[in-house]
Amino acid sequence: MALLNQTFNANEMPEGNDGDFQPLPAGWYSVTINNAEIRTTKAGNGQYIAVRYDVTGPSHQGRVVFGNINISNPNPKAEEIGHQQLGQLMRAIGLTQVSDTDQLIGGSLEIKLAIRKSDEYGDSNDVKAFKAIAGSAAPSPMQQQAPAAQSAPTQRPPWQK
Repeated sequence: MALLNQTFNANEMPEGNDGDFQPLPAGWYSVTINNAEIRTTKAGNGQYIAVRYDVTGPSHQGRVVFGNINISNPNPKAEEIGHQQLGQLMRAIGLTQVSDTDQLIGGSLEIKLAIRKSDEYGDSNDVKAFKAIAGSAAPSPMQQQAPAAQSAPTQRPPWQK
């Protein structure tokens, strides 16, 4: 049991969206990554990054889209696709390396949505592609590597003087 330290009255609570979770129309949307965490696949033999994207425009601001990126999977093709997606996402937000999902949070980019048809679960959005927001200064691969090379220590081994 956990005490709430206050009493809530349903009649005083704001109304929700009445369960309207229709997928967004297919197309490109500007988003900010609000959450990213590693999860284990249902089968227990792989891992993926579960990403929450908050839509910032050009329409449907405030809507949320969820996407998964495979990082470890017994199916080599699924893993390859996941690594390609993670690479696209990283380049879109200007990261050359990622070792923690927290590094993705706060990144702004554009995602391409498609609609996945499903009679069983209802239609939903699939994140199909990633790109830098038009006009943003996402560094090119050559620009991304230059700062890392400059920051590497240039010390000589002790036996060289």
